[in-house]
Amino acid sequence: MKCKRSNDGRAVDKSAAHALRMQAIKAVRNGRTVADVADAFGINERTLYRWLSRYAEGGQKALHSKPKSGRPRKLTPEEMRWVARTVRDENPQQLKLPYALWTLSLIQELIERHLGKKLSRASVHNLMKTLGFSAQKPLYQAWQRDPELVRQWETETYPEIRKQAKREGATIYFADESGLRSDYHTGTTWSPVGETPVVEATGRRFAVNMISAVSPRGEMRFMVHQGTVNAQVFREFLRRLLVGAERPVFVIVDGHPAHKAKLVREFVESTDGMLKLFFLPPYSPQLNPDEQVWAHVKREIGRRGVQNVEQMKRMARSALWRLQKLPALIQSFFRQPECQYARA
Repeated sequence: MKCKRSNDGRAVDKSAAHALRMQAIKAVRNGRTVADVADAFGINERTLYRWLSRYAEGGQKALHSKPKSGRPRKLTPEEMRWVARTVRDENPQQLKLPYALWTLSLIQELIERHLGKKLSRASVHNLMKTLGFSAQKPLYQAWQRDPELVRQWETETYPEIRKQAKREGATIYFADESGLRSDYHTGTTWSPVGETPVVEATGRRFAVNMISAVSPRGEMRFMVHQGTVNAQVFREFLRRLLVGAERPVFVIVDGHPAHKAKLVREFVESTDGMLKLFFLPPYSPQLNPDEQVWAHVKREIGRRGVQNVEQMKRMARSALWRLQKLPALIQSFFRQPECQYARA
């Protein structure tokens, strides 16, 4: 009995082989892993890395036939595979590199340090694109976060809360607090090269705190407050949240001391089941869709100059009112990668 050989692209005519190679390379460049593509096309990974190496050096033309002799490739297929696996599975600090994020310059340094080959930034950029990588904004998480508690919340605890809400006809809200400071600015501004721009702002520092709650159906409630958000302020927000409520209200918050204070517990108990509080796992703000409210508001206000606290309050309320009228945008907060578990 003969063993079945995996296809390496040599058993078909030249035009079909070229099309096969390009389809496989396109799949990798679009984000599929080399292992998945190799399995789908019936080839081994080493063959696919060889195609990727030739493509990185000479584009489509290099795939038409066997590469001609001449200047050797900068990275061999095996070296490309090592780079891909290292960047995918390791972080720079594990390799005793100075930063926590994989930048082009750091990958450039990695290749020179471990493979002894010096590539230009442009070559590294093309290499990573060929390997199916792209520059992305990372999701940050606290090192204290317990992955098992997060998994349990997403797969067990929250589904049970949702079932309970359905039985009782309750509305689920995710709530959170945040603050605005007079010296906070975001964004960039155009200026002549070599001349750092100066933005005039008030020398007096002041702050405004905000509380909001969003539901998977796109509903939003908020309160603007000057001063610390303590147990009394949080209780007042909960009281307002119940105004006009005909059905129970479930509120999901983090474990801040103000949320667990005796004053708050007594108020919740006094509502005879109309209000219930639930708590996210520790150090897991990414699980709260309400975090996106603050990102939205700060982007809007951070680009504008603020002269006094009353003006800041008005701007905060205006930004929150505008957001409140956009339920589709609020629902999109629940489509963030780590909030999809809570989608309606």
